[in-house]
Amino acid sequence: MLEQFHPTEAVELAAYAESKGFSGVMAADHFQPWVPAQGQSAFVWSVLTALGERTKGDFGPGVTAPIFRWHPAIVAQASATLAAMYPGRHWLGLGSGEALNEHIVGQYWPEAPERINRMFEAVEIIDKLFTGSLAGKDVKHSGKYFTLESTRLWTMPEQRPEILIATAGPVTAKRAGRTVDGLITVGAPLEKISGLFQKFDDGRREAGKDPAAAPKVLQLHLSWAATDEEALANAMHEWPNGGMKFPKGDIRSPLEFEQMAKMVRPEDFEGRMVIGSDPDVHRASIQRFADLGFDRIYLHNVGRNQREWIDVFSRDVLPKITR
Repeated sequence: MLEQFHPTEAVELAAYAESKGFSGVMAADHFQPWVPAQGQSAFVWSVLTALGERTKGDFGPGVTAPIFRWHPAIVAQASATLAAMYPGRHWLGLGSGEALNEHIVGQYWPEAPERINRMFEAVEIIDKLFTGSLAGKDVKHSGKYFTLESTRLWTMPEQRPEILIATAGPVTAKRAGRTVDGLITVGAPLEKISGLFQKFDDGRREAGKDPAAAPKVLQLHLSWAATDEEALANAMHEWPNGGMKFPKGDIRSPLEFEQMAKMVRPEDFEGRMVIGSDPDVHRASIQRFADLGFDRIYLHNVGRNQREWIDVFSRDVLPKITR
């Protein structure tokens, strides 16, 4: 989480995690942290390049929003460059964004349906650029939200990056199934995720695509520490947004989140995030998601105790996860 760690430390921790058996990295694209206590918010594309140099596994932004702060053409160029530099390793995670990061450019912040429509139009542009550039052709676009004059990407990998869309909504999941390569979602009740998978697979079938060929990716927040008390304290201080049971997409300032965090109680995390010191409880939680059919699971321990957590999970959790 680049909201919590200086980029140099984040890259060091990713390399350390890989040395202990972790196999890939999802890096947050934020302009601001959720709450001031997190303290950082590095430029994700710079960090992804450093990750490419320091690690050997897969990596991508989880997720970037090509709706205001980024024009889709710039996202396409950044992603294509990473894929050209690190063949077969980079994937592109896209989402519809939050006001926390996107309002800074001073444009009107629309309701969720418009944000989602902007995201899918952005996907159309990125897809055009990837496809056309690989074919050696210029492309253009004139849509409701974006314009792209005739151009191509001059630096391209031999194989285009996977495009994954992040959502927890069934309607968006079905639309994603029709348009992109894979799905990203966050930890939720298994029945909700099963429904999300079904809608995504329905969209794939409608588009004549094989649902089994599409990666399903999970971002799973958790809080592990040597004691239950420390694990809870880490969640309350470092990740109170994980206990906020309301939509967060319209909140503009970390200072506003800080005030809302004062209302978060320990019980607010129940059913949303596993908190505790027992590695086997965490393993059982992760295993349930693996059994559901996720292809990749990216773990985020919300505390500052990263090396201790990596050591414990690489020894007591990862080897026991079965597929």
